[in-house]
Amino acid sequence: MAISKEKKKEIFAGLTEKVKNNPSLVFVNFHKLNVANASALRRGLRANSVSYVVAKKTLIKKALTEGKFKGEMPSLDGEVALAYSSDLTAPAREVYSFQKKFEDQVSILGGVFEGAYKTKEEMMAIALIPSLNVLYAQFANIINSPIQGFVMALDQIAKSKETTAPQA
Repeated sequence: MAISKEKKKEIFAGLTEKVKNNPSLVFVNFHKLNVANASALRRGLRANSVSYVVAKKTLIKKALTEGKFKGEMPSLDGEVALAYSSDLTAPAREVYSFQKKFEDQVSILGGVFEGAYKTKEEMMAIALIPSLNVLYAQFANIINSPIQGFVMALDQIAKSKETTAPQA
């Protein structure tokens, strides 16, 4: 069904705003995704503060040219949607998790990261970066590890002294 010119202008304005205001965009191909799985995808993305919008490819491409990103835009094949968030890695990470869950139905085509177009492979690498909270926990564990090792060594020394100490 054809969309009226006014509706296209409205959609284009919304896409342009999303493209300009979000540092990370992921181009998602959702070929053969049924309604139930599409709803699960949207719910899952929303739960992780990632927005998702489906629009005509011509409108998406036109909105992306307004963004003036560096590099070459990846090919947008099939049915295309945009996943976006203010968190840099969240869109790629969340779409990647659904890509594993819904094989051959959802896939990453590429994206925009820090003002430059990225290929599918580059976006997949970004998707493997853990969330900020996980990185904080890993950092705390690295800082805590030497201290914990030292305490355990002291504990073993104390235990060995207790067993070798002469009984009175």
